[in-house]
Amino acid sequence: MYNYTDELGNRLNDLLEKNYDAEKGYKKAAENAKSQNLKNFFERRASERYNFGHEIKAELKDLGQEIDKGGSIQGSAHRTWMDVKSWFSSDNDEAMLEAAITGEKAALSEYDELLSKENEPHVPARIESVLNKHRATIKHELDTIKTLESIQ
Repeated sequence: MYNYTDELGNRLNDLLEKNYDAEKGYKKAAENAKSQNLKNFFERRASERYNFGHEIKAELKDLGQEIDKGGSIQGSAHRTWMDVKSWFSSDNDEAMLEAAITGEKAALSEYDELLSKENEPHVPARIESVLNKHRATIKHELDTIKTLESIQ
């Protein structure tokens, strides 16, 4: 039997896990970046993704859903961020920016899929507002990363 709340909870838990993967990737990039400006940029992105995770957790709690502690996530966007994290361990600023672009494109796809009006479950307006804010920020930062890459 289809349970709307459980399905939405599962999708939000997937998104939560991906945000925490991105946070870890950005922290690793900040540790390895040579440029202080790039270190600061990656640290801000890590903090941003940490905050996104807490906002998603709050929505899960409001839905009465359990917060997944990780380990059971499948999907191409998750695998993409896992691949990207290995790139972040390099000490090449340009490679880390390329990895960030790949990861952020995957994140945008994940948000787009969840927010699509064609998919079930439909996302309630309150949660949609939070996710649209995250998506807009990720889109803006993707453009920033592309600019940073072009000047490296």
